[in-house]
Amino acid sequence: MSLPRPLLDHAAAALAAVLEFRHPADAVLSRYLRAHPVLGQQDRAFIAETVFAVLRRLRLLETLAEGRDPRRLVLAALTRLRGISLRELDAVMKPRERDWLADLKGRAEDDTLAVRCDLPDWLLARLQRQYGEAELLALAQALQSSAPLDLRVNLIKAEREAVLARLAADGIAARATPYSPLGVRLEGKPQINRHPLFLEGAIEIQDEGSQLLCQLLAPRRGEMVADFCAGAGGKTLALGALMRSSGRLYAFDVSERRLAGLKPRLARSGLSNVHPQWLANESDARLKRLAGKLDRVLVDAPCTGLGTLRRSPDLKWRQDERTLAERRAKQDLILAAACRLVKPGGLLLYATCSLLDEENSEVVQSFLSTHAQFELRPANIALAQQRIALDTGAYLRLAPQVHGTDGFFAALLARRVEKR
Repeated sequence: MSLPRPLLDHAAAALAAVLEFRHPADAVLSRYLRAHPVLGQQDRAFIAETVFAVLRRLRLLETLAEGRDPRRLVLAALTRLRGISLRELDAVMKPRERDWLADLKGRAEDDTLAVRCDLPDWLLARLQRQYGEAELLALAQALQSSAPLDLRVNLIKAEREAVLARLAADGIAARATPYSPLGVRLEGKPQINRHPLFLEGAIEIQDEGSQLLCQLLAPRRGEMVADFCAGAGGKTLALGALMRSSGRLYAFDVSERRLAGLKPRLARSGLSNVHPQWLANESDARLKRLAGKLDRVLVDAPCTGLGTLRRSPDLKWRQDERTLAERRAKQDLILAAACRLVKPGGLLLYATCSLLDEENSEVVQSFLSTHAQFELRPANIALAQQRIALDTGAYLRLAPQVHGTDGFFAALLARRVEKR
């Protein structure tokens, strides 16, 4: 079967737009596909998969294509990564491209660490110092694969076994996640957002690692809790369900646009204890009124997001050391602001989806050195209390090559009760 010429042209054009790296790849790709409504569902899937294949192995493909020409990168990805034969591409190639691709087909790959890991130099150096070469290679190879589709069962509306039974009855292959007691992992990528369970709010799309952050904070019925950087509210909804829709749960964010994404999800969830609030900044007056009153606070801090490269491989190419420095300054500021809300005896969870110590343990250590009223609570003990058999030590550290989740970090911090 031959590849249609327009499909190759569309893949190259979409990739060219993405490679400008001005905006997130999924947003650029979505905009391109909306501008070409004539494309069918299978065509759209082919274009998206090809673009993301290039982003995952851009460093390798650039060495093979001897540059960043989008059309050559697409052809290289189709033959070297997606298993499409030269015969299938014959009708869409120019004579010069046929000769070049035939030569490329048999060419040996560059076996340098940078190409094998397919990471930019600044990131490669940092991760190599943290992990060492062998573990870094395992991590990098895991990040080059696509992520599974995980669901969280909404305790307000369903039980996991019932959800698994319904999915099986509907011909959707799924299994329980190994760590999260509320997680379901699907095989393949079915259109789950059209399924009745999703439309009724019985399930939400959420990576198992993200679910475990909420289990670690473990909010209780009737408590006052805040999701300090709520965004579109995936973790907010998980926290609200763990609270069984009781107490009061604030969803704070400085972006009205991100908070707007919570509204339809909140409506489906059936939760009545969630209160979204837009903040002008980290010193908003609404925060001052809550100082020292909250039982638990989640800070899912803005970060480089490098733990999510399976889903967003463009992140490694859109960021640099300056971006990292900006994120680090913001993390310190947000954590210092959020801690003021925690009452004596309360808990503060600092979390990121980053792989870098600079955004993770170093932020926590810096915070503890200047906030003597807080102490670290070992994550392994806190998870054991929730009957979750996962031990990564005092910090929660999740990695795709080990746990099958996105890369996450979390530290549970307790505010001491002052002695009188």
